[in-house]
Amino acid sequence: MMEKIARTSPGKFAMAHSVEQARRNTQEGKVSFALGIENGSAIEDSLENVAHFHQRGVRYITLTHSKDNQLSDASFNTGKRTWNGLSPFGRQVVAEMNRVGIMVDVSHLSDDAILQAVEASQVPVIASHSSCRHFTPGFERNISDELIRALAAKGGVVMINFGSAFLSQAYNAYELEGRKVLTAFAQERGLTFESPEVRAFVESYMREHPAPLARVEDVADHIDHVVKLVGIDHVGLGSDFDGVGPTLPIGLKDVSQYPNLFRVLLERGYSEADIEKIASGNVFRVWQRVESHAASR
Repeated sequence: MMEKIARTSPGKFAMAHSVEQARRNTQEGKVSFALGIENGSAIEDSLENVAHFHQRGVRYITLTHSKDNQLSDASFNTGKRTWNGLSPFGRQVVAEMNRVGIMVDVSHLSDDAILQAVEASQVPVIASHSSCRHFTPGFERNISDELIRALAAKGGVVMINFGSAFLSQAYNAYELEGRKVLTAFAQERGLTFESPEVRAFVESYMREHPAPLARVEDVADHIDHVVKLVGIDHVGLGSDFDGVGPTLPIGLKDVSQYPNLFRVLLERGYSEADIEKIASGNVFRVWQRVESHAASR
């Protein structure tokens, strides 16, 4: 689909299979499509599929998603640890991604799996859409200070997720209470969550109890935290615009509002060079390292 869009509107869009292509597209006024896969289950049980996806233009793979798969344990499966980190095949896949030139993405992984992926990879890794657990204790989808340090020590980048649950403990508490109320309503009436009555109740509940959405300043707080821990070279933007639905922060609902975030960062003393690193430079550095490592083999 992405290739078709680029083909049919070549004056507006172009594929980006390398850092050089991405920069050239920008210079030509085009929007780049850089492909990734969120959930390494697409690799199935064939190591050869890693090279296949690289040939198709994929340049990062998130090893798993919300459930354990054949490669790795997932953060959301808190009561279950299939592999206690990466599987033996997952370690092979990390090595093969290094070999062909695909970035390893550790968002969605369990803590043990993140640490093992960082240690196993010969090049830096990214957390493509994970915020700081410092602000959301107990929310394992976010990344702990210990893991931020480990990731940065290998040259990696933590890319901040904009979802309110990732940014704010108040929003997490709101969600938890809402789930309790919803579950009680459904169970008392013997209804499923998909029933029209439950959906109507949810709409009414949310009107009466509006969500305490995060603000653009909260995103800046998470960026500040990574910078204070490990420096300006290890933080980026991992919006998750297509993944967190109506929970996006006030002032940062889509790409047109990025200037609101950059304004906050400028007011907090970040230079334009700092913001360029956050907006693209840091992840481009990792991408270039991964490209160069593969080319040298």
